[in-house]
Amino acid sequence: MSAEILAIFIVSIVSFVIIVFKWRFKYWNRKNVYTISPSIPLGNFHDTILRKTSLSMELYHMYNLLRSKGLKYGGIYMFLQPLLLVTDLDLVKDIFVRNFQNFSDHIIYANEKVDPLSGNLFSLKGAKWRALRVKLTPTFTSGKIKMMFETMVNCTKQLRELLDEFVSKSEPIDIKETMARYTTDIIGSVVFGIDCNCLQNSDTEFRKYGKRIFEGSIVKVGKRIASVCVPGLFNYFNIPLNDKGVERFFIKIVKDTIDYREKHHIDRKDFMKLLMELKTQKISLEGKGSDEENNKVVYSQDGLSLNEITAQAFVFFAAGFETSSTALTFLMYELVMNLDIQEKLRNEINTVLGKHNGEITYDAIMEMSYLDKCFQEILRKHPPAASLSRICTKTYKIPGSDVVLEEGDNVFISVYGIHHDPEFYPDPEKFDPERFSEEEKSKRDPFTFLPFGEGPRICIGLRFAAMQVKVAVVALLSNYKFTLNNKTQTPLEYDPVQFVLSVKGGVWLNAERL
Repeated sequence: MSAEILAIFIVSIVSFVIIVFKWRFKYWNRKNVYTISPSIPLGNFHDTILRKTSLSMELYHMYNLLRSKGLKYGGIYMFLQPLLLVTDLDLVKDIFVRNFQNFSDHIIYANEKVDPLSGNLFSLKGAKWRALRVKLTPTFTSGKIKMMFETMVNCTKQLRELLDEFVSKSEPIDIKETMARYTTDIIGSVVFGIDCNCLQNSDTEFRKYGKRIFEGSIVKVGKRIASVCVPGLFNYFNIPLNDKGVERFFIKIVKDTIDYREKHHIDRKDFMKLLMELKTQKISLEGKGSDEENNKVVYSQDGLSLNEITAQAFVFFAAGFETSSTALTFLMYELVMNLDIQEKLRNEINTVLGKHNGEITYDAIMEMSYLDKCFQEILRKHPPAASLSRICTKTYKIPGSDVVLEEGDNVFISVYGIHHDPEFYPDPEKFDPERFSEEEKSKRDPFTFLPFGEGPRICIGLRFAAMQVKVAVVALLSNYKFTLNNKTQTPLEYDPVQFVLSVKGGVWLNAERL
């Protein structure tokens, strides 16, 4: 009898769960939105959750399906979480710029109470994000990038020394690891004022914890997905998303750096100096609102705490070294797969450097137009941030339809899909820097190129990222010729478990001193 009761109980629970899923999977249908059929329980992300395909590639396939049907958007699901995948450029522009106030936040979990590192500029929402963005923006002007330029060039000296070791031993170069060590050294110096020495020693703590930030373990990937699907659950149970070891490391580094600078009255014109100034500066924001007295809402806090400073330093470190090293990896791969482009780029580099006494200068980099085209084309073909997301923060009616997005609805844009759409980029799998000549760019909508996002939440460090990539390429191509090593898997495949678009198996190159 008890077995029968247990069986009835189990069947009842399963039936209830199925009913909940089926009802939830009608969310977009109830709004008259075309839906790509989901399956219980994983929705439309079966291969992503089972680590067979990356999230970016899954979205790319769904983007193509919607485009093939001539649809501007479509409904999809991650477990029970409904998502709207947008394919129309005009609607993307509406979300990112024209109606930004309706979509001002990223779909990124943040709980500063239990996860201090999550309280960073990328994850913050609402008025606090706006206020902090205003304060941090001056760090990344062209003038400030010029001040950081010498640090980048200095790091290329160790980069060349490391490559010389590989060349002398006739060893293949793991270009992703090498570039990650280079960018980590730059970020460590610019953010913390610390010589990380990753190019000289691959086992430094900065490199160790840098790897831990992005490692694609089952637990980490599962938590990231769950934080999107059930953010309320994470908040209710105060579940941290970031690694506690990483958190302790960065809090200690920031505290030690601040204490040392204050004790010895050290004044470095870098990112940490600005963050230290924000310890005592009032951070506030005013804007039109519903306040009956003065029609203004005001956000205000008396400076940044140690944890808040650490969160900003952390996100700049993480984003600054990983995405740039990824872009460099893909660019070096394309240059060995297209030796004529490598030679053309080298000729431009040597010609321009010849005008500047053979030295890598800021002005020299700015003169290299073909280098800029190569940089843009690599971000087009292999965008490290291959998808973008927004939360609907205020009810929004999609123009030309009766579809109303509610507060809390999630929106995704497939950057990879747009960048590989043959309507915008004919023969999209071909690496062709001339797509970014002024003439060709003038023929395209600017929103066909979104490697850094767009609008008020465009990547704050895009100039910095571009410069450190270009400096590395100039240092490499002016001194070495590169070819593909047979350890590299071809054709190239993307790693299904990495958050940032990455190469499965890595990229291995041969180098020859010029």
